[in-house]
Amino acid sequence: MVSDRAGSAYLVVPDEGPGHGVLVLHSWWGPDLTAKAVVERLADAGYTALAPDLLAGVRPLGADDARDALADTDPNATAALILSSVVALRAHSADPTAPIAVVGFSMGASWALWLGTRQPDSVDAVVAYYGSQDIDFEALTAPVLGHFAEDDPFVTEDQLVEMQAHLMLLDKHVEFHRYEGTGHWFAEDTPLGPADEVARAVAWDRTLGFLTEHAPPRPD
Repeated sequence: MVSDRAGSAYLVVPDEGPGHGVLVLHSWWGPDLTAKAVVERLADAGYTALAPDLLAGVRPLGADDARDALADTDPNATAALILSSVVALRAHSADPTAPIAVVGFSMGASWALWLGTRQPDSVDAVVAYYGSQDIDFEALTAPVLGHFAEDDPFVTEDQLVEMQAHLMLLDKHVEFHRYEGTGHWFAEDTPLGPADEVARAVAWDRTLGFLTEHAPPRPD
């Protein structure tokens, strides 16, 4: 397995050679051990995976730090970084002309949904962990898998219902799951506490199954 930590991203290419590209967009905790573990597990499954640093090197130690770090980012600069990361990821994938999949966590999930909608030809699958978007999804063509907590102040019931209804009214391919007894960040180890291992494992199995169906690591 080849790793590349140069620049502002973490890239892992499978030992057997480049696979289908998957962009990993982290939560406001930055590209921490959880984000890097996701990249490595995707590579183990045959994908070329890349996680750009959306916080420019900041590593929050608590929720207040994370909130401040996010507030200090320039959304236009973040959008440009994500778009350039798609180009970089494609260059290392099995087919540089093919679309990529995107897996996002919290704020990264919001960006993943944005990317799939703003560049539909570049994205063939979107996996969103406890993140939402309120943009017009008309242009979105990729199927969407969503993992959501039972109790989540960051994604309210109204926001989730509205987003799901919007996607379904547009006849998009949508698969949403709620995880009983969980809160926001249930799939991540954060400064606030460890992940819910049961929910994380179930969500990961669903994620790999979804990616295998809609964005297989290698062509048949």
